[in-house]
Amino acid sequence: MGYAELFAAYGEKYLLAVFETLSMTVLCFAIAMVISVLVTVMRVSPIKPLRLVGDLYVQVFRNIPGVALLVIVAYALPYLKVLMPWKVCVEVVVVLLASAFGSENFMTGINAIGVGQIEAARSIGLTFTQTMTKIVIPQALRSAVLPMTNLLIATMLTTALGSQVPLNPQELTGLVSFITTRETAIGILPFTVSAVIYAGFSVLLGLAGNAIDRKVRVIR
Repeated sequence: MGYAELFAAYGEKYLLAVFETLSMTVLCFAIAMVISVLVTVMRVSPIKPLRLVGDLYVQVFRNIPGVALLVIVAYALPYLKVLMPWKVCVEVVVVLLASAFGSENFMTGINAIGVGQIEAARSIGLTFTQTMTKIVIPQALRSAVLPMTNLLIATMLTTALGSQVPLNPQELTGLVSFITTRETAIGILPFTVSAVIYAGFSVLLGLAGNAIDRKVRVIR
């Protein structure tokens, strides 16, 4: 089977797989960004229990392999009567992983902010919340554009965990497994096509991230 035969037989499924991969990526990354900001605020909070919870969140989910976490969410939690659709299980895992690494990216951005700005905010009477929302978070977001671009690409690639559970429609890696189980003599063609699609979107996201970074970069 060549490329023409592959697309003739599975072209529609590839389109659905691309859409499924991108839709999961956008949703998971958006949720992960919100959680990343909240966790990061907890980690720099003056309230020690919040700092401990935030640090624990990052250390736990940053250090668990994605497949292991998926096994826990998809196959272990049902024993505790926590039942979720397969797609939701994958999205939960991707969000947990991405938000942990996203918080680290935001912390890097926060650490790049001069201490003098924080002290100036305190000297004029700004509260912790006002300092975070008006000074710290906006600058941290601008400083973290490139790391967050890398995280977005990593989020897209992590959706490949969907290949480990029954998804319909399947994402790109799951579609490769579907095709290879039915076309035993097909070789590496499905892998090559999916790899090219992943690489293409990664390059486009990287270019977009670089363009945004040049516009919003904090000049020091």
